[in-house]
Amino acid sequence: MQIGCHLPNQGPLATGESLVTFAREAEKRDIASLWVSDHVIFPRTTSGSYPGGRFPHPPDKPYLEPVTVLSAAAVVTTRARLGASVFILGHRHPIVMAKMLASIDALSNGRLICGVGVGWWKEELEMLGVPFDRRGRQADEILRAFKALWTMDNPSFAGEFFRFRELGFAPKPVQKPHPPIWVGGDSPGAFRRVAMFGDGWHATSKTPAEFREALDRLRRAAEMASRRFETIELSLRFGLRDDLIAQGPQAVIDLLAAYKRLGLTHILLEFRRDDLGRMLEILDFVTTTIRPAVDAA
Repeated sequence: MQIGCHLPNQGPLATGESLVTFAREAEKRDIASLWVSDHVIFPRTTSGSYPGGRFPHPPDKPYLEPVTVLSAAAVVTTRARLGASVFILGHRHPIVMAKMLASIDALSNGRLICGVGVGWWKEELEMLGVPFDRRGRQADEILRAFKALWTMDNPSFAGEFFRFRELGFAPKPVQKPHPPIWVGGDSPGAFRRVAMFGDGWHATSKTPAEFREALDRLRRAAEMASRRFETIELSLRFGLRDDLIAQGPQAVIDLLAAYKRLGLTHILLEFRRDDLGRMLEILDFVTTTIRPAVDAA
């Protein structure tokens, strides 16, 4: 099971210096992947709920744009894969987004993981022009448009929301046929999207028991789509909280080993803090104490 971590991109660490320092230090320690999350604006009122609990980010706290962050990380690292947990598909026009993602794949020499989702925050999506009740259909269409732009010599596309004809689109992604698409979410629509369009499933905020139950539902969705379940890569975003760390290394090791036994192939450990020194301490804890034990489990 590969271990990745979230880049600092918010609050007092929303600076180039913090980003570059952490990315380079993580790569020195052979972290498998570096990740960002996607929000563009922060409405002060919300009618929805954040998956896994209350959304922890105050509206006025700085939050760097994720495509920009991954582009910066691409040119200061050489080995770690670069991913989003997740890009919200409706936030950007698909032609522009496909170009951005192909550019990151080029700048990184083929290290992009394209994590995608439909989004949950109604107010943010609607302010960005997304029809909230049709965001799933729009997301499917955007993924089809991505694949056309990334793989066709003269891409053309005609859908309900977007259309284009015989475009020149270069560079194509370095990875062929395109960067791996890891679909987030665990609704019936999300699992159908994984089976139809995804190379992997990117879960969030699940206990091992919840992850096991969700795998059963994903397996059924794959069967309905005539997709071999074994071809779907399994990943999870996991919050490495201070209260868990305080329980000692074995508590963390046991939990990650439980995910590994369920077939998880990649775990994103999120330990963003407002202090870079603390983040580097946790990074050392993960790479020197936790990772070797999980590898041996």
